[in-house]
Amino acid sequence: MAPPRPGRRQRLELPPTLFAEAGYDAIALPERHGRQVMELLPRAGCVYSVEGRWWWIVPPRSDCGLNWPAIALYSVGAVVSDAPPGRPDPVAEAPRLIHRPEGTVPYTHPLVLHIAVCAVAGVSPTWPDRPGP
Repeated sequence: MAPPRPGRRQRLELPPTLFAEAGYDAIALPERHGRQVMELLPRAGCVYSVEGRWWWIVPPRSDCGLNWPAIALYSVGAVVSDAPPGRPDPVAEAPRLIHRPEGTVPYTHPLVLHIAVCAVAGVSPTWPDRPGP
């Protein structure tokens, strides 16, 4: 993967042997929380490190029906910036694949990830209110 230019947004690219025909999104946590979440997961898909955040690849629309805690950042299409908000001089760090799953499925199960993120954040998992039948 080529290093990004400062200030550029880019999509996390999957390794060529992994398939996501329906597309994919990504969920990020600060690295210190990412390590904790990784220990709680029975299986993780692709995980990338970019500028102090760990990004998990999830199926598209994994934000629907889940209230992600404030420590999580959701990215439709797995498009990330090469610098965190507020940093005046972006550092051009290329995304680094830090975990690759066995097999050909790049995803971390979003519900299991949600529960692990909530545990690390110290909040109970919640789902949006749905209208009754």
